[in-house]
Amino acid sequence: MTRYSLLDLAPVNEGSTPREALLNARALAQKAEQLGFTRFWMAEHHNMPGIASAATAVALGFVAEGTERIRIGAGGVMLPNHAPLTVAEQFGTLASVYPDRIDLGLGRAPGTDGATVQALRRDPMTAADRFPDDVFELLEYFEPVQPGQRVQAVPGAGLRVPVWLLGSSLFSARLAAHMGLPFAFASHFAPDYLGRALTLYRQEFQPSVYLERPYSMAAVNLFAADTEAEARRLRTSVEQQFLALRRGTPGPLKPPVEPDQVCGPLERAQLEQTLVESATGTPEQVELWLAAFVERTGVDEIIFTCQLFDQPARYRALEIGAGAMARLV
Repeated sequence: MTRYSLLDLAPVNEGSTPREALLNARALAQKAEQLGFTRFWMAEHHNMPGIASAATAVALGFVAEGTERIRIGAGGVMLPNHAPLTVAEQFGTLASVYPDRIDLGLGRAPGTDGATVQALRRDPMTAADRFPDDVFELLEYFEPVQPGQRVQAVPGAGLRVPVWLLGSSLFSARLAAHMGLPFAFASHFAPDYLGRALTLYRQEFQPSVYLERPYSMAAVNLFAADTEAEARRLRTSVEQQFLALRRGTPGPLKPPVEPDQVCGPLERAQLEQTLVESATGTPEQVELWLAAFVERTGVDEIIFTCQLFDQPARYRALEIGAGAMARLV
């Protein structure tokens, strides 16, 4: 059985506010919980006017308080931006308040631009290079305190919060395999290395105290509606967002437009490549696409991203995605 989950960036819609985005995120998590989603993750991005989940641990606490069973986690925390002890304390606190419900996914990229990395008081030239050591240090903080240990995470020590490694290339796939950790690939925006990364992870996986056998997840976009035309129209909000990022003009999530109004042929080709791992269309089309994706990748879990402008449209897309995954069992 392939599990299904949801990754949310708490999108700030054009004409809206971060408060409304976070309220929408919690409501979306409640909907996902009702539909049987395994987990609800949020991602760290900084200096992005269209994303409200920068203080990821705080946002996750708000979402966890409004839900009961669904796992809540980071997909992910960009570890180069933080001291491992701080992250261990934050997620140790979440795990203490919401036991057996918290996940911690770790990314190696800063999730922002160079100037913002410096504003975060991190060295962009060395922080990413320290990533393997920082992951190991973080894992140690979640272990029981050892005699003579001078620094400990309070809360955090002994809780062994589940840690995932996230990636869009081969680096984190290999690291996750060698450390015996679950691995999630960001194929929703970086599809090129998906197959190679999953193969590498499975071939090089070494059992650990955290995981006996490899466990992989892949992110896919979900643009689902009752008609194909409506699904493709809803998709244009994300298309406009990606184009704005590439043009260096990030902003709030824009309302959908007709597909031929988004861009010209060259940028359209780039968008199609970036968003190739997307379940787009009617319930029947989404189910066929997901069945083929699971067959092609063999992933243990799919994590959807559903960046749609209208909240009711997001609810409907989740219903379609959950229904399709249930029928794949």
